[in-house]
Amino acid sequence: MKKEVLTMFERNEDGFNLNNTQELGSNPVDSMMQQQEPAGGSYYSPRSGGAGGGYVPPAGSFNDGGSEPPKKKPHKGLKALALFAGVAFIAYASIQCYQYATENPSIKSFLGKQSSEISEDTDARPDSAAESSTAADDGNASAVASSKAEPMSFFELTARKDAMTIPEIVKKVTPAAVGVSSTFVLKGQSQMTYDPFSFWGFAQQQTPDQEATATGTGIIMRDNEDGSYYVITNAHVINDTSQYNMGRATSVQVVLNPDCECYKDYERELDAEIVGFDVAEDIAVLKVSTNQKLTVAEFGDSDELEVGEFVVAIGNPLGFELFGSVTTGIVSALDREITINDQTMRLIQTDTAINSGNSGGPLINCYGQVIGINSSKMSSNYYSGEASVEGLCFAIPMTHAQKVINDLINYGYVTGKPQIGIYPEDVDKSISQRYGLPVGVYVKGLVKGGAAEAAGVQPRDIIIAVDDKTISSYDELKAEKDKHQAGDTIVLTISRNGDEIKIPVTLTEQEHNTDDNMNAQN
Repeated sequence: MKKEVLTMFERNEDGFNLNNTQELGSNPVDSMMQQQEPAGGSYYSPRSGGAGGGYVPPAGSFNDGGSEPPKKKPHKGLKALALFAGVAFIAYASIQCYQYATENPSIKSFLGKQSSEISEDTDARPDSAAESSTAADDGNASAVASSKAEPMSFFELTARKDAMTIPEIVKKVTPAAVGVSSTFVLKGQSQMTYDPFSFWGFAQQQTPDQEATATGTGIIMRDNEDGSYYVITNAHVINDTSQYNMGRATSVQVVLNPDCECYKDYERELDAEIVGFDVAEDIAVLKVSTNQKLTVAEFGDSDELEVGEFVVAIGNPLGFELFGSVTTGIVSALDREITINDQTMRLIQTDTAINSGNSGGPLINCYGQVIGINSSKMSSNYYSGEASVEGLCFAIPMTHAQKVINDLINYGYVTGKPQIGIYPEDVDKSISQRYGLPVGVYVKGLVKGGAAEAAGVQPRDIIIAVDDKTISSYDELKAEKDKHQAGDTIVLTISRNGDEIKIPVTLTEQEHNTDDNMNAQN
């Protein structure tokens, strides 16, 4: 364990004690002050003899018989001494007033003095060095210590005990954060074009296939000690399910950080093999082979995260021109249920800046351990017509991702996921009213050998309830199904030709990603 870094620094100040002043005796200055009128009129003298001192009237005497008093010669030296005594008294009174103000809690609060500036708690830190000062004439010494709190930085307020510095975290993890470049094929489509030689003036033309490249971020997670390494990233980096629906990438490359000294003489672009991916979990595993020594990331326990804790993200936002960009923030929330592209996930929410191209990169704790895989953010068009959205970014918890990654490496797909085995389509209220059908999930087709086919579900059936709970959409059906494990039995209420029937369905384990199963209810 590292020694605790103290963020409070000790400072001692000698106090001024009223009891330490000496009684003023009779001297020429005192005599002169009785005879001379100070510029301010009257004052109270600290002289002994009366409670709080006696009032000294202006110097001079009355004429008792009309006779003219003898003229006195001016004493310049005494005037100088009187002036000096007056200045000394004013200084003394100012010091006393300041001392009283700084020691009086109510006045100190009124003046804005905080306890962090002047503290009487000598036990605030048991290891603080307190200096002693004389507090009384009898020679008895009392320990007087004051602590002045230094303002704490954002990092100190959010990082855990024994945390690494931000540059140390970046230096440790950056070599393990790589770029991922995926090449897709955008299929050509038929379109009508003008043709002057055609009888109708138009002709159908097929556009050629086009290649498209997408970039993201990955994490080197394991050295297999046979010249190969596993790299993890998001599934959507290597498998397109967007409006273009280009599917699985035809080729993938892992790109090493060009600014890392450890890769100075290395080949930077390495061909990668897709080991497996899961669209619902948004996780993919790649494999690269090289005789070069690569840096592997250290992983931490995401279950130990706390809201407000400091985190760092490393990635390649908007492409490789900004390779290895570092952003910082805090954990905004844990176990957020977010639905993205019809997939519901429980994610870490953070205000750490994550943009397009950061997908698949590491979310790192203050010890330089990867505790999340950056996955998505809410953009300004998340809520149409409303103000822009900032600081809402999400990462897959590493503890949850670990099982998915192990299954992808060992089987090529995620085991234990329940499967019904249908090709669904929602029957909403508008369709229901138009065609006179019940609201629910329409079965367009069945997965061959799937659970639904084995149970006797037929195409054109409409699923209206699961375990007697009414459903109205694909998402609701999936949510009920996901509460179970493969091997469990659920009861589907089916509307078939106007009749309602109940069919028990024993859920089977989801198979790996295939073209036939990509659009099925998994």
